[in-house]
Amino acid sequence: MSFWDSRRKRYRDIFDEIRSMFEEMERRFLSDFQFPELDLRELEKLPKRKLSDGTEVTGPFVWGWSMNIGPDGKPEIREFGNLPKEASPREPGSLLEGVSETREPLTDVIETENEVIIVAETPGIEKDEIKLDSTENELQITAGDKFYKKVKLPSVTIPEQAKASYKNGILEIKIPKKEKKGTGIKIE
Repeated sequence: MSFWDSRRKRYRDIFDEIRSMFEEMERRFLSDFQFPELDLRELEKLPKRKLSDGTEVTGPFVWGWSMNIGPDGKPEIREFGNLPKEASPREPGSLLEGVSETREPLTDVIETENEVIIVAETPGIEKDEIKLDSTENELQITAGDKFYKKVKLPSVTIPEQAKASYKNGILEIKIPKKEKKGTGIKIE
């Protein structure tokens, strides 16, 4: 065997090993997350959308959750992504039905003594594409046709005094809380 033949064989062995590693990862992903009915090749059959440069792409498909411990010590779980809420990753055939191009951004809601702070990850969006609408109890984030989220606020707020900043794909909104004015009770 010549020097070049041994080198080609070594590279072929490396690529075979890499291919088998990916096949093992796919097998583990589908079995560990209990998606045995999902064949990743099905993604190729989904409708494509055109980008501004004319290329056609499928996806992205995003689904996840974040968990925080709330002020009462109980866990708060929030879902995000562009899969519909009805689609369960564990129900056959439902994972890819009704996939939207609009996804929910990953958000954190932080309550301090005087304000409610909402932090949303909206990568790839320009500042002028973001629209915020708020009531005393709810905030709605719309970022072009890519992101949409309705956030229930943990306290009654003053939306007219809200301030927002956007930098490097991170949107931060600070909304002051309404003062809770108690009423004195006279004891007779």
